[in-house]
Amino acid sequence: MLRINELALGVGEPVENLKRAAAQVIGVKPEDFTSFEISRESIDSRKRNNIKMIYSVDIELESGEEEIAAGFPINKVMFKERYQYVIPPVKRTSKLRPVIIGFGPAGMLCGLILAKCGLNPIILERGNDVETRTKDVIDFWTHRRLNTNSNVQFGEGGAGTFSDGKLTTGIKDSRCREVFNQLYLHGAPEEILYSARPHIGTDKLGAVVKNIREDIISMGGEVRFGCQMTDIIVVNNFIHGLTYRTPEGTETDLETDCVILCTGHSARDTVEMLYKKGINMQQKAFSVGTRIEHPQELINKAQYGSMWNNPILGAADYKLSNHPLHGRGGYTFCMCPGGTVVAASSEEGGMVTNGMSEYARDGENANTAILVGIEPTYFEDDHPLSGFAFQRQIERAGFEFGGSDYTAPAQLVGDFLNGRPSKKQGSVNPTCPTGVSFTDIRNVLPECVTTTIYDAIVAFDKKLHGYALPDAVLTFPESRSSSPVRILRDEFFQTNVRGLYPCGEGAGYAGGIVSAAVDGMRCAEAVLNDET
Repeated sequence: MLRINELALGVGEPVENLKRAAAQVIGVKPEDFTSFEISRESIDSRKRNNIKMIYSVDIELESGEEEIAAGFPINKVMFKERYQYVIPPVKRTSKLRPVIIGFGPAGMLCGLILAKCGLNPIILERGNDVETRTKDVIDFWTHRRLNTNSNVQFGEGGAGTFSDGKLTTGIKDSRCREVFNQLYLHGAPEEILYSARPHIGTDKLGAVVKNIREDIISMGGEVRFGCQMTDIIVVNNFIHGLTYRTPEGTETDLETDCVILCTGHSARDTVEMLYKKGINMQQKAFSVGTRIEHPQELINKAQYGSMWNNPILGAADYKLSNHPLHGRGGYTFCMCPGGTVVAASSEEGGMVTNGMSEYARDGENANTAILVGIEPTYFEDDHPLSGFAFQRQIERAGFEFGGSDYTAPAQLVGDFLNGRPSKKQGSVNPTCPTGVSFTDIRNVLPECVTTTIYDAIVAFDKKLHGYALPDAVLTFPESRSSSPVRILRDEFFQTNVRGLYPCGEGAGYAGGIVSAAVDGMRCAEAVLNDET
């Protein structure tokens, strides 16, 4: 197969023109192709008066592919084998069923692989199935009744279910392709296979995760909702089982010699239990900050100029960072075009914000997190779980200054930049479903964070005109972008207790849907290898 890169077309040009352009590059005719696929599509808007669609395509010929590729720079034309994920051989001999804790991206992909191999995994998810979970979330947003086990953080699909469903990742692992393939096979839009900024959307994610669940069950796996692991049973430094709380509130033991921890970054109580059981872990840097909302029209015009409302281009996004020479850096994270800010609390008395978009990305506002890295030196002490205390302090301040009823604290950018608290909203309508209460971000976030956010907004305005819009809304705090702890594992993906596999975001080994899913695959492969 040949991959041909850097093919440019005008916005709206038909795909036949792309075939002709690819054929022209390598000196053949389009009819010589035995197969043709778009492998990547992106938008080049650096010249706003001449926006281009940039493509990479994969084509196959009857013969001569390697000879053709040899005549080009590798970044222009390259020969490559068609990707196929191959599950490693099953070396596991135990008759006990492996147990996966958590049914987010890591748990779903881990469960798929183990089920395909006939290991009949049992998956315990403390939250509810996606349909019931959605009702729980809407009830919280509407009536402020927080279900601490089924919310934006916990439940089928993990925290990503109530997000943009963004699939961008910085990791370089061939398994990423299999993650995209599986999401597509289970109902995600086809364009995730080639878009440079792939996303699924909150409104479509629910069906995708339900399809994955049903597939796992059809292959002999089992998913138990409303079941929270409360203890692990350890004998002679080996896992012998676990205890979990059923939906009825009873404690039940489950015999197993293999537990894969796919708990997500908000399962603090689970991590605290594991620490008390002697599982080795350490502090880890994480990030905190705020959501910022602009009119989506402003972002479109800043990025696309006169083509700002072209339906082919859709809602514009951005990714910005500011790294002063001798200062702390700030960066945007999880940008949600045409999306909403959401209340994402999972503990009583704590306020957390996040962002989400539906597939169409057709909302009035754009939002993103502006985050600032926090190193463990800012924690109270060197205790492995001190990062949780740091997060809780911020979240409780957010709850207090929002009115102690899950209303989110907010501030206008103009007021923030001028050092005064906000009293009322301006022209930008805040989208947080639990409402906002105007205050000063400096009441909630540490000075090192607010100073960096200030510098970042000023710098971003020079890169994206209008970013410092005085009426833009800061809604805070965003404190759950990643976990502040890492559960240590060895080259066999196990902790100091054998048979316990820390996995994904909650264990400190991933930072998004795709990287968490890939880590779930890697842990599944480790279980198949059965190395102790």
